[in-house]
Amino acid sequence: MTQAEFREIFDQYFEQLRNYIFYRSGDTDLATDIVQEAFIKLWEKRIKPGEHKIKGLLYKMAGDLYISSYRKQKRTMEMRLIIKNDFVAEQSPEEKAQFEELNTIYTKALNNLPEKQRTVFLMSRMDELKYYEIATRLGISIKAVEKRMTQALAALRKALDY
Repeated sequence: MTQAEFREIFDQYFEQLRNYIFYRSGDTDLATDIVQEAFIKLWEKRIKPGEHKIKGLLYKMAGDLYISSYRKQKRTMEMRLIIKNDFVAEQSPEEKAQFEELNTIYTKALNNLPEKQRTVFLMSRMDELKYYEIATRLGISIKAVEKRMTQALAALRKALDY
């Protein structure tokens, strides 16, 4: 496959493929990374355009890469949970009681936040999204995200200073 042929295939299928992975993952950056990796694999295989159905092959490779990524993410979350449980198991009864009390106060404070602030806070802290990603997903400005996050953090700080 020549560079010109590869470029033509890339230009023709990149957006479609990225949208396909985005619909499955909900993450634009992840979708872009996976599709780029699929194209790299296609380039490394040096498949000639007439030999295979390139579109189907690209969709298969990208789908497989997404599944691998999902499984890796799942294992990472499972390991974090194991580590967290090990940490809790090593604590003294007094430390466990303090942790539980603090966790209860935090949960109650989080539930008392207005929905808009809670949504922004959880997207930032739990989903680890950047402010511009939150703004894009919610259809609001970055300044609105910053304001909601500031208000949420202030409310949580106040509640945790019991």
